[in-house]
Amino acid sequence: MPLILFARFFTSLLSWALLAALIYLGWSWYEGDLLRSVDGDLIRVREDWQLWTAAVLLLWSVVGGMIVKPLLSKRDRRVLDTERKNSRQMAGVNGASLYVESHGSKTLPTLILTHGWGLDSTIWGYAKQDLSSAFNVVTWDLPGMGMSKPGEDGVNLPAFAANLKHLIEQVSYDKVILVSHSIGGMTTQTLARDYPEFFEARVAGVVLLNTSYTNPLKTMILSKLVLALQKPLIEPMMMITRWLTPLAWLSGWQSYFNGMSHLANRIGFGSSVTHSQLEHTALLSTRNSPGAQALGNLSMFHWDATEALAGSTVPVLAIGGKVDLVTKVEASETIASIAPRGSLLKVEDANHMGFLERFEDYNAAISAFATTSIVR
Repeated sequence: MPLILFARFFTSLLSWALLAALIYLGWSWYEGDLLRSVDGDLIRVREDWQLWTAAVLLLWSVVGGMIVKPLLSKRDRRVLDTERKNSRQMAGVNGASLYVESHGSKTLPTLILTHGWGLDSTIWGYAKQDLSSAFNVVTWDLPGMGMSKPGEDGVNLPAFAANLKHLIEQVSYDKVILVSHSIGGMTTQTLARDYPEFFEARVAGVVLLNTSYTNPLKTMILSKLVLALQKPLIEPMMMITRWLTPLAWLSGWQSYFNGMSHLANRIGFGSSVTHSQLEHTALLSTRNSPGAQALGNLSMFHWDATEALAGSTVPVLAIGGKVDLVTKVEASETIASIAPRGSLLKVEDANHMGFLERFEDYNAAISAFATTSIVR
């Protein structure tokens, strides 16, 4: 999610500025000013406002997120269930280790859910609950995210697609429905591009949620500006993040506790976001390795699968949010137009994380499409 990445970078700078101000004021109070009294004695004069301001900034640095979150989101009408259960660790491709969950009877048609970047499979809480009565819902963590570890192939889209192929082979003998969000959608399209015969033989249908068909910098808002900055600024920033992962992680946790991470991730939601949705998204983007996220971003910047679905007979449903800033709805329109059996659903007031904030609409559409695709 490049746009949110930029927002997190700038809010991290604000977090460091907050910390610097705290240290400066605390030290200034401690040092005070040496003045000579009328008796000729040197006395140290301290300004109490500096101490109180530093104390307030310290408190904000620790619990600011608890204050910011209610201001940026609504009360939950249904709390996002993020519990991990029904899980196993599966050997992946070339040394990768995949965290996999299964929900629902294995006798039911299989849906494989692939999450977006910076997240993990716990983000599918609503989908697991709503869809597991009619489907065998399989979720997994992409290599480098959550509890999945990358193998020798590293953290990139071809490696993700190879592991998705392996996952399909392991969890079902029949055709499956692939449901994927953001980079998950890119993974699915990479599967179609790199393994077209397998894709035709083993995939009954595809649902692509708020995803792109090419470098996501091309399909976000202000695309001309960010593309101009890709080589001179954005890619070097990713490399530095990779090299300085411990420092980037420390900065991320600082931003999480003071609420700046919540502010950055709020950009990916529309007006319906709730407390648990924003909180868990901010937590995952902080908890996952900044270095791994940087590698995934670099892979996306050099990726294209425009024609991946052009020759496919697999039904495709592209769902886009009408107010998506991260991946504009035009990307979903393009995907639906390229796929011979493509269809399009545009969801009102849905931003990039629409599958969370508008989960009723998304899950109903997924269920209806999957049922129809399995019957065909």
